[in-house]
Amino acid sequence: MKILITGGAGFIGSNLSEYFLNKGYQVVCLDNFATGHRHNLVSFLGNSDYTLIEGDIRNFSDCQKAVDGVDYVLHQAALGSVPRSINDPITTNDVNVSGFLNMLTASRDAKVKRFVYAASSSTYGDSEGLPKIEQVIGKPLSPYAITKYVNEMYAEIFSKTYGLETIGLRYFNVFGRKQDPNGAYAAVIPKFVMQFMNYESPVINGDGSFSRDFTYIDNVIQMNELAMTTQNPEAINTVYNTAYGDRTTLMQLVSLIKENLSDFDAKIDDVKVIYGSNRAGDIPHSLASIEKAKKLLGYEPQYSIKEGLKEAITWYYSNLKQ
Repeated sequence: MKILITGGAGFIGSNLSEYFLNKGYQVVCLDNFATGHRHNLVSFLGNSDYTLIEGDIRNFSDCQKAVDGVDYVLHQAALGSVPRSINDPITTNDVNVSGFLNMLTASRDAKVKRFVYAASSSTYGDSEGLPKIEQVIGKPLSPYAITKYVNEMYAEIFSKTYGLETIGLRYFNVFGRKQDPNGAYAAVIPKFVMQFMNYESPVINGDGSFSRDFTYIDNVIQMNELAMTTQNPEAINTVYNTAYGDRTTLMQLVSLIKENLSDFDAKIDDVKVIYGSNRAGDIPHSLASIEKAKKLLGYEPQYSIKEGLKEAITWYYSNLKQ
């Protein structure tokens, strides 16, 4: 089987590439390296089952080239980050909506068997109910959230109109090995880890009471594989929460990070935390119900936040320590 992984040089995409290459699949990566990194791909480049296409999902001909002969698409390419979308909504829309439509259309034309795509928990918007269940969403709170909701609507239309099998995975705060700690839009866990390792005080947005369903990368890999391979007709042409199903406050997260890092360097335990203002577009709390994924896909997440952080911080300390 041949899989196209868009955004394959990114955090999630490169982990998916490694996993499926190890399982004997042929893997094609499409990436423009806007946010992905070549060092994530170094170990694959000599593999005869791996093909790298340097291209952009905003360019339809690149999408056509990438899907040629492909059985499945795992679409990870996107411009993430709520703050980035607030600062530059036009580029976020170009990549996340126009690029997504290009990939859907190219996949339809190439008669791809199934199109599995990265959706987002940001789609829940101002919906206050917890846990989040797939059929109940609110109004989006950022341009990024709008783009990810539009993705779901386009996928549904392509399923109904053209018969393209689609499955959306609403990712909840994914973390783990290969996640970039650098840049203005770095995710909170690798950013905090890097700051602590450099004895710098991380800044928490708000009072630390906001909570998230932090989800280790191996749980996300499991969901992509289940979505790609399921033969249950009830399980396709829908969306799933992709999470662990538990929530952690930012203060609890900081404590766990310090606890794990202090095993490597006791001085980190003395680094203080700074509290800043709440961030525009942020939702206060996020917690996923994973019952739908369990029922229809047989999903059983293996890593809690504590177990995932232990694995991730061992990797971070080995690979990011300056």
